[in-house]
Amino acid sequence: MGWTGGSVLRDRNAGLYLSGVIVSGFGTSALWLASGIWVKSLTGSDSLAALTVFAMWAPTLVGPLLGTVADRVRRRPLLIGCNLAMAALLVSLLAVDSADRVWLLFCVLFLYGVNGVVQDAAETALVATAVDKRLLGDFNGLRMTANEGMKLIAPLAGAGLYARFGGGPVAVLDAVTFVLAAWLFAMMRVREEKPAPEPTGARLAGLTEGVRRLRGSAVVRPLVLAASVTMLLAGLNGATAFAVVDQGLGRAPSYLGLLYAVQGAGSVLIGLVAGPLLRRLPERVFAAAGIALFAVSLGLRALPYDAVVLAGSFGVGLGLPCVLIAALTAVQREIPAAVLGRTAATANTLIFAPNAVALGLGAGLIAFVDITVLLPVAGVIGLLTGIALASPGHARRRAVLAADGRDDHVGAGSGPVG
Repeated sequence: MGWTGGSVLRDRNAGLYLSGVIVSGFGTSALWLASGIWVKSLTGSDSLAALTVFAMWAPTLVGPLLGTVADRVRRRPLLIGCNLAMAALLVSLLAVDSADRVWLLFCVLFLYGVNGVVQDAAETALVATAVDKRLLGDFNGLRMTANEGMKLIAPLAGAGLYARFGGGPVAVLDAVTFVLAAWLFAMMRVREEKPAPEPTGARLAGLTEGVRRLRGSAVVRPLVLAASVTMLLAGLNGATAFAVVDQGLGRAPSYLGLLYAVQGAGSVLIGLVAGPLLRRLPERVFAAAGIALFAVSLGLRALPYDAVVLAGSFGVGLGLPCVLIAALTAVQREIPAAVLGRTAATANTLIFAPNAVALGLGAGLIAFVDITVLLPVAGVIGLLTGIALASPGHARRRAVLAADGRDDHVGAGSGPVG
């Protein structure tokens, strides 16, 4: 099983895009943590500090609507414009110096979330056009590695910068990363046809086009549904994190940093090997194996032993991304380019919205249900999800639909690479 990440990095467009992911991911991760500390220090409110994360996540709930933007204009100019606009908005946070100006920070964070949804949709569609189809699995794995790698470094850097200089310099740092990302996108060589204007009636129908495409694809649908359930369980896992450290291990809350670092290391590793594995295994088998590993690891985190919980955290990081990488790769390969932006945004909403719901639900559940019960039950649900995804029935249904001409097996990228 050879690693072909070098082939991805030798692809000019893929290399530039991954560089943009690293640069912008660093700024985003730094601001994500610093914004909560910023609000807490200005207002003294834990609730308002927690709302900073919600403000960035909330636009995901209207992903299908925002994703249509990425299908109505050329994607590369859209990405350049979004990055430059966010850079300008972030500079305005230099005015946030008291509790009565915190509202400005929340407005920018909300627009940050809107921008993130639009950019994710446009990036998914642009990559499917600009990168060789044979490299998509490797590319998405390396993208996961880049994202998770930044999450290991950037939050600490952002917190340190905030502690030394305050929130304004963190916002300026993030603005600089957006400008650099815009430059990297501008350097990509990709030829895009201008999308044809949509009639008013077609625009309204287009809001549900992403759902129709996902539902109609026998390849993508089960992967997205399995990813949705898995992220629901991941939200429960996140909600129990402090309980695992406190009740389970009797450790100080700061010990959670070690668990997250170990989990991140697992995600970095799977991102490096995902491409070769996807060439050897069907996407549903690769995803199902990852879900099973994630599920077993959830159960391990309920045990009161440091080594076991650390192993469980590593397993969560190793297993959880598998279904996400498989689902994204399938969406890019199976969905036509003209509707890929809105379909990708719809898939992201279906996958990640349950995570946000479960974080709130889990916070309530741990007050009544012990983690020695909650985590094993979540693990069993995860195992059943993996088994269902790997069942031969999925393959048979796909074969039947393909024979009937009803399987949407259409290449995603239609634009030639320059």
